[in-house]
Amino acid sequence: MPRNSNEQPLGEVIRELLASYRLEGKLNQARVIMAWEEVTGKMISRHTQDLYIKGSKLFVKLDSPALKNELAYSKGQIIDSLNDAAGGEIITDIVFN
Repeated sequence: MPRNSNEQPLGEVIRELLASYRLEGKLNQARVIMAWEEVTGKMISRHTQDLYIKGSKLFVKLDSPALKNELAYSKGQIIDSLNDAAGGEIITDIVFN
């Protein structure tokens, strides 16, 4: 059976759809937030009260000032790990609140 000229692989169609509706950025941001527990571990995730992204900054609200201070030392490594998990450079900075 010959292929129709307008047939495309499903993955390509989905990428085009996301691009046309400008949803790629939101999808990438969701990937970063979903990767938080995987990257930082369950203990840190339990102390995380809120996560959101504004621009290219990840804002993290924690319930422990000591943990906030410790994570500030590992900020660069956490950014790299989150971006790797999300598949691109999504965030450039983390703000711990």
